Amino acid sequence: MSAHPIGVFDSGVGGLSVLREIRASMPGEDIIYFGDQGHVPYGPRPMKQIQDFSEGITRFLLGEGAKIIVVACNTASAAALKHLRETFPDVQFVGMEPAVKPAAEKTQTGRVGVLATPATFQGALYASVVERFANGVELFQNTCNGLVQEIERGNLNGEATRRILEDALRPMLEKDIDTVVLGCTHYPFVIPLIERIVGEKVRVIDPAPAVARQVKRLLEAGGMLNQNGSGSVRFVTSGEAESVQSVLRVLLGIESAVEAVTWKDDREIQSPPRPSSAYP
Repeated sequence: MSAHPIGVFDSGVGGLSVLREIRASMPGEDIIYFGDQGHVPYGPRPMKQIQDFSEGITRFLLGEGAKIIVVACNTASAAALKHLRETFPDVQFVGMEPAVKPAAEKTQTGRVGVLATPATFQGALYASVVERFANGVELFQNTCNGLVQEIERGNLNGEATRRILEDALRPMLEKDIDTVVLGCTHYPFVIPLIERIVGEKVRVIDPAPAVARQVKRLLEAGGMLNQNGSGSVRFVTSGEAESVQSVLRVLLGIESAVEAVTWKDDREIQSPPRPSSAYP
């Protein structure tokens, strides 16, 4: 891995949906991915706690030479992105914003479903996006309680996952939605199941490709784009490495070493010597 990888973090494995798009658009970039499985899910947690976690992870990624930080977590973006930019004014951050704008532009019925965590819905970022872009559009929201945990287990098609999504989407379909916005980076991994539930006439919007495009624009503008690197990825977790390895097989279809780290007082990350990555 080069001295200056792209740093990506999420509360768990959801940010891998963003990592997947970054790798597709910038195959020469090295990446360090941090999944905070020790604290997943972020959604029900207080904002201050999410800010502390996000600051600790950012310090860790910067200590590992990250040249840009991708907050590949809607909840952390809603709770901590402003705090991170104020705390690290010399660092470029790319966060997640619920794709309400493209949904509002494309809807024909004027009715849009939004799936996200409680913290995302309660955050100022979501409120701002709705105020700016959702005029004249009716939004139907659902927090999909338990869905993040099912995806963390690699359960993309099981009965529990289907039930959560059907409970969220069926009432929206009855309201004549024609677009579904995915406001959590975990949710793109169940797009095939969502599409089976909503049918061909309902558009599902995944924000990950737009995030990857923004990362590429910033790197190009700063002369930092690495087109000839190895494209290696280092996976780090605050949870159990073996569990993450098994989920990587399900979500990305890869075998890779995963480094386990620990939190000190939930504010500082302590890292042991790391193994070499097997991805790609």
